[in-house]
Amino acid sequence: MLTVSRKMDLLRFEFIQAAEEGKDVEKYREKLALLDESKTGHRELDELYGEILSSPTVAGWPYVEPDSLEEIRRCANPPKDEEAWISRHELRDRMLGAWFGRIVGNMLGKPVEGWPKNRIEEYLKKAGCYPLDYYIPELIPHVEKSLQEYYRVGGLRGSLSKALRDDDLDYTVLGLLLLERKGFSFTTDDVAEEWLNRLPFHLTYTAEREAYRNLTLGLKPPETATFWNPFREWIGAQIRADPWGYANPMRPWSAAEMAYRDARLSHVKNGIYGEMLMAAMVASAFSEPEPLKIVEKGLSCIPLESRLAEAVRRCVDLWRKHKDFDAAYGEAMLKHGRYHPVHVINNAAIVVLALLYGEGDFGKSVCLSVSSGLDTDCNGATVGSIVGAMIGFKRIPEKWYSPLNNTLDSALSGLGELKISELAERMVKVVAENWS
Repeated sequence: MLTVSRKMDLLRFEFIQAAEEGKDVEKYREKLALLDESKTGHRELDELYGEILSSPTVAGWPYVEPDSLEEIRRCANPPKDEEAWISRHELRDRMLGAWFGRIVGNMLGKPVEGWPKNRIEEYLKKAGCYPLDYYIPELIPHVEKSLQEYYRVGGLRGSLSKALRDDDLDYTVLGLLLLERKGFSFTTDDVAEEWLNRLPFHLTYTAEREAYRNLTLGLKPPETATFWNPFREWIGAQIRADPWGYANPMRPWSAAEMAYRDARLSHVKNGIYGEMLMAAMVASAFSEPEPLKIVEKGLSCIPLESRLAEAVRRCVDLWRKHKDFDAAYGEAMLKHGRYHPVHVINNAAIVVLALLYGEGDFGKSVCLSVSSGLDTDCNGATVGSIVGAMIGFKRIPEKWYSPLNNTLDSALSGLGELKISELAERMVKVVAENWS
């Protein structure tokens, strides 16, 4: 049950979301500002939410952003899935690199999640560890009290002994479990069932939490993504992309299509495209040795006239224009930094820039993604996954993975500590059993 207070919070987010989607909602600004929780009832809020949600698009809106898979494909230019195969031995190495890369990148970014770039730089300089080239350093007394908890539970340099539980990693494992249970023909309803059976509600956030609530109310996809869910273009679906790329090495569109089935449970438009983009990039990384080619193949799998595609192209142009990462980042954020810190578009821009400027160097790539701020654990995980798949486990420096002792904590029902290498091997088996 949504309370009046919660609905009012969601309405304020919905106003921003609707405006970002190009809807003509300016006339509701004053009405929202005058809402009084003590005098406003559910009926008034429901009606106002419905009006905002159904508002027409402003004249001259330049973007084309469909929600159906058929329309998305028509508005994209996806490559044909590759026929070539890699050996089981090579697949194992790249799969292991992808899993470890994702988990390492997540652990690197977890302590500074939500920090802006300048705050991260300030802390690292005070710690004598700038530019970042390893895990966030141990707490220096009186410098950053918010990191004390991460040190206590083993999430900082010097205290790491395993990978801590995180929603970014729970969804990766959840994707593996779904593929093992349902195979490649899983549906969005199957995704919903997996959530309800395995995923603790209190460990879901933003769009996922609203979609989960909607499932418990009896709603079905795609309404679960739109009913009182103003976070439907935030990063939540993008962090769930990797299993579909792992399952489809060298098959970017197949990976993107699976990502679509997953994303539509909780997201629309660019929220969906973010997951499709990253899944296609992960899939492409199994065969492409150049970050630019990986980005281009991912880009080809989303609507070319979407806001997300525009942001990706802009990042590629900035990379070609500037030798310096910070210069490109600054220009990218001037255009796309207006979004919420956990929106899909600004964080996808960081992922693309980190991949391009990282030049296939694992440490450089993940450190650039985390040092850039915003959703650092998500971006570090995605970049680590892509570069790990691209170079393979053998080329990831041991200093990154050895502190984790091949161990991941999970909050999924029925699971506890997991061996990372076993997760990778199980995904290799999924690929072998489902590829024809």
